[in-house]
Formats: sequence, structure tokens, C-alpha cells
Amino acid sequence: MSEEEAVKLLSSIRDSGSNRTLLELGWFDQISVKASKVIVRLKLPSFAQTQRDRIVEETKSAFKGINDISSVQIELSNSSNQGEIGNNGHGEVVSLQPIPGVKQIIAVSSGKGGVGKSTVAVNLACALSQQGFRVGLLDADIYGPNTPIMLGVSNQTPEVIGSGAEQKIIPIESCGIAMVSMGLLIDEDQAVIWRGPMLNGIIRQFLYQAKWGQRDFLVVDLPPGTGDAQISLAQAVPMSGVLIVTTPQKVSLQDSRRGLAMFKQMNIPILGIIENMSSFIPPDNPEKQYKLFGEGGGKTLAEDNGLPLLAQLPFEMRSFEGDDEGMPIVLQSPNSKTALAFQELVNVILNNL
Repeated sequence: MSEEEAVKLLSSIRDSGSNRTLLELGWFDQISVKASKVIVRLKLPSFAQTQRDRIVEETKSAFKGINDISSVQIELSNSSNQGEIGNNGHGEVVSLQPIPGVKQIIAVSSGKGGVGKSTVAVNLACALSQQGFRVGLLDADIYGPNTPIMLGVSNQTPEVIGSGAEQKIIPIESCGIAMVSMGLLIDEDQAVIWRGPMLNGIIRQFLYQAKWGQRDFLVVDLPPGTGDAQISLAQAVPMSGVLIVTTPQKVSLQDSRRGLAMFKQMNIPILGIIENMSSFIPPDNPEKQYKLFGEGGGKTLAEDNGLPLLAQLPFEMRSFEGDDEGMPIVLQSPNSKTALAFQELVNVILNNL
């Protein structure tokens, strides 16, 4: 058997996340034939380590039943930069892979938890849908997936069709948007205890193996902080930009600055700052506004980084009630000050894009 014939036999083995062949990705670092022995060296990036056993078995199976081959030797080689998605084993970086049918991807991020990031992501997605756009929502907060509750679908399980590399997950449709979340795949009291490679793998599956169809926007709700999920997303798909959510409190600014620095370092466009919970509007006196969490945090963060302050979102009791009842405030109370602020935020984002 020639090496060209051996390469041809391995040409059908694919990455389950992107559905691209391992030859195309460069994960077969070396393929050689010596007498009747095939030697294959695999060089998998860190996010693909969860597929290692499957790839090894498929590689061996490719040569089964061939009389000229007496054995197949698989060598595993560490990637020179395992944190870098797209490393092809030859010191090159594979270009970002768009999601078929998805036009623009907007990530919603925060430096710390508790600032209402998921509430912003869900209402932003619904507000875009209200303006006639086809919208998807990817809940990438694997350790704390809250969007199924906010959209009233926590008791539903998405359909999975196909098998192997052709397997697809069907997003759940609710409130005018299509959503995929880890919260739909685990029990509500089940903890997700995963290290980086497994987390990277599930995010890539949500990106490339969800049947998103034709979408004008895919809003991605990132977990708080600067970790594997952010890096995985930034190095997998081309993003239109990221929105940084903070509160008026100065204590939240330090964490937000770290998040900003990370996205700048990865050359991800930052669309601007959103100051959430800028003021509290009491239900019995909607003309009043109380600065319960101080003021000026969003403006300071924006000015210090030369970014626009896109919105100062108030919060009302209906916001919390909507989250708990599975009906976002932009749909539950479309004429409320919070809902109108979200609609204005959408207009600003569209103008900037």
C-alpha cells in the first residue's frame, strides 16, 4: 500500500464539532507505510481530546480487512499550543469557521456573576426577534445555565437526530427565538463538573451541531469571568462583537476590565458597555428612580476604555417576575421603561453594526 492510498482511506474521518475532515484540519500529523505496517501520528488540540478514543478506533477500522496491512500503529502527539483552537499540527492556525446559515454572532459577557448578564442576553434576543429578525440564543454558561427558566422551557428536552458526525441537536423554540442550553440536557439539581477540554467540546457541539437554520443573529450568553468558554468561542467562530455588562457599582469594574482586556487581546470587536440595574423603578410609583447600586460605573468603564456606553438599563419588579415565570420583560410588559430601553439598545447595536 502506498502512503497516498493510506491517506485516502483516512479521508472520511471527521471532527464531530465542525464536521471537517481530520486531514483538512491537519490533525493527522504524519501518515506513513513501512512494509505492511501503517504508522499514524495524531496531533489533537485540547478541545478535541474528548474525541480521541473514537478517532483512534475509526483510524484502525479504516485498514481492517486489507491483506497488505498487518498492523496499524497510532502515535499520540501533544499539540504545541493546545489552548489554540485550529492548530493544525504544523504551526499554522486554521481560520475561524462560520456557522452555516448564521449571519452575525453577538456575545454577551460580564466580568463577574450577579450583574444580570443572562437577563440582558435573553431580552436582547427577544427584542431583536420583535423587530423581525430570525434569532438564536446559545447559552454557553455551562456551569450555571439559566436561560431555559427565563424562557419557560426548563421542562423540555431538545430532540437529537442522526448519529456520529452527522448528529444534530434541534434547538427549542420559545418566545420567538431558538435556544440551546446545557440546562436542557441535565437535571436541575445536577452539577456540571468538567475540565476545560470537555467544556470546549460541548460549546463546539452547540455551535456546529445544533440545527440553527437561517439566523440573522446568534446571541451567545457567556459565563462570567475569563475562562475556557470565552476562549473557545473567540477562537472558533467569527464574531460581530461582544457586549460587556456591568452594574453602576465600582466593585464590578475591576472584573469587567479584565474581561475587556481578554477580548482586546484576542482581537474581538467590543461593541460597547451596558450598565444594568442602573436604577430601581418602584411598581407603585413608576416615575421615581432610585440609585440603589450607586452610579457612574458604566460610564467610567466606557470612558476609560474609549468605548460607547450603549445603554443604562433600569430594573423593575416585572423584570424578576418575568425571569421566574419564563416570560422576558420585553414580551411581558413591552411598554415598560425596561422593555423600551432594550428596544433602544437594539436600535443602537444595529446602527453600530
